[in-house]
Amino acid sequence: MTIKLSPLQHRQKTWIAIKFKYNDTLIKLCKYDVKAKWSRTHRCWYVPATKLQFEAILDTFKGVANIDCQIDDTFFEVVLDKESRLFLKNFWRWLKARRYSESTIEAYYGFAKSLLVYLNGRMPILQIDNPTIEQFIFEVLVNEKHISISSQRQFVSAMKALKKFEPGLAFDGELLVRPKKSQYLPTVLSSEEVIRLLQKTKNLKHRAAIMMLYSGGLRISELLHLKLADIDLHRQQIHIKQSKNRKDRMVVLAKSALPLMMNYLQTYSPEEYFIENPKGGMYSAESLRAVLKRSAQAAGIRKRVTPHTLRHSYATHLLEQGIDVRYIQELLGHARTETTMIYTHVTRKDLKQIESPLDKIVKAYNSAQKRLNK
Repeated sequence: MTIKLSPLQHRQKTWIAIKFKYNDTLIKLCKYDVKAKWSRTHRCWYVPATKLQFEAILDTFKGVANIDCQIDDTFFEVVLDKESRLFLKNFWRWLKARRYSESTIEAYYGFAKSLLVYLNGRMPILQIDNPTIEQFIFEVLVNEKHISISSQRQFVSAMKALKKFEPGLAFDGELLVRPKKSQYLPTVLSSEEVIRLLQKTKNLKHRAAIMMLYSGGLRISELLHLKLADIDLHRQQIHIKQSKNRKDRMVVLAKSALPLMMNYLQTYSPEEYFIENPKGGMYSAESLRAVLKRSAQAAGIRKRVTPHTLRHSYATHLLEQGIDVRYIQELLGHARTETTMIYTHVTRKDLKQIESPLDKIVKAYNSAQKRLNK
């Protein structure tokens, strides 16, 4: 079986055409996996002309059919006009001048650029109105990129910032509504699972990294930016500098972690950062996530374990030990107590004291049976 991928002009837009001889398997993949539409006019399936969709097609049909691809990387390059490039450059400078964090600048700038690429010069920038933005959300963010609710909320924040930067834009930022935030309980490891995770991590550097994430409740970015100069072995404290919301904080360095840490430092001799790339500089976040995933599998942990899972576990275990939530808030670096209060919903301390109605019924039944048997 062979499928042919080629550019397609349809309804005044550019698409990726997917063509093949009739085959039930390929039709189902197009319809349900790739989410392609059928064109009666062109007698082919088609999807939006984006790099993301192109890669999805390749992943879906890999090993299923031969791919005759008539599309190269230049097909996805959208060259913005001079006015759009200048607009984005000034927006970036505006964000920079107001001291937004680097991650926020990158996200807001990226959203603004995606919007302009989507419009591709079809209307003057100042004429971008609320229906245009709603259409972009539906067509690109939701249907094509399938972004999360939290990312969509960030897009709305980006548009509100864009309106502040250029009040002359036609859309009303106040009418842009953030979707309601999903309420998820964090995944938490038991104390036994944490021990197994450390035991199954054979590499000394990787074990030291996992130990530091859990013992200090660090975010992954905090661990990667942690420098040797920020670790006070004598006072058993770690100085977390300019983390989220540009806040400094001190966290406790566990006594039980000192032997492992000293062994790691003597063996690897990092020069600047606590965890370093073998070639020098900061360690990769992707590499650390991959290490954690492998260790969790080796430990037989079926939960999805990420660096933030260890932070959630740290906070929950402190709460179960009876530590006041206000101290935990300080240790985690949360700006609001409400953020820390989520851990009160997952702690086992109070749950253990609650008897399930089923247990009560079974106990009553067993007691009645014993009396009858007598």
